[in-house]
Amino acid sequence: MNRLLPQLLSQRLAAGLPGPKAGTRFGSRPPFWPYYDPPSDARRAAVLVLLYPHDGRWRLPLTLRPAHLADHPGQVSLPGGAIEPGENSRQAAVREFHEELGAAATQIEMLGELSPLFVPASNFRVASWVATTAERPRFDPNPAEVEELIEVPLGHLVDPANLDSHTRRDQDGRYTAPHFIWEPHRIWGATCLILGELVMVVEGLGIEI
Repeated sequence: MNRLLPQLLSQRLAAGLPGPKAGTRFGSRPPFWPYYDPPSDARRAAVLVLLYPHDGRWRLPLTLRPAHLADHPGQVSLPGGAIEPGENSRQAAVREFHEELGAAATQIEMLGELSPLFVPASNFRVASWVATTAERPRFDPNPAEVEELIEVPLGHLVDPANLDSHTRRDQDGRYTAPHFIWEPHRIWGATCLILGELVMVVEGLGIEI
């Protein structure tokens, strides 16, 4: 496990980003999402990509969303949600992390922000913040928002053997949706695109993680 990863990521995130572009291996085919042009009525949201060391690997927490939630029920997501009046995206990402996963005593160090992403299915324009902690947080998931806590090694996402795809259908027809494979779960959609950009950033560092 490379302990320099947070420092290198912070430096890289301050430079230009590859973006969750249509045509990357993490985007749907055909590329139908308007990645950079949200409508004027798009809602603002923020998510947190939190890296922490555990069992000799950098990991990050994802959540399986309960079936009763209005937005993206039953999907694997990053901790996050809508930005409330009076707060910025950074504050919202941290607040939502604590509301969903507890860990109130965790000291979070922000490393930087990934590219914004518009999600048509929920009409959210999502800001994605990357952060780190010195050790694994003491998670206490909120059962109203989290059906399962999923702790995925970053190296697992970087390994191309763990990226696959499946076919889905919407009102416009069939399309191919890439997904990361983790145990019984498929990590697809906006979460796949956000993590995909992180993977591209890590690949660009040229280091063992």
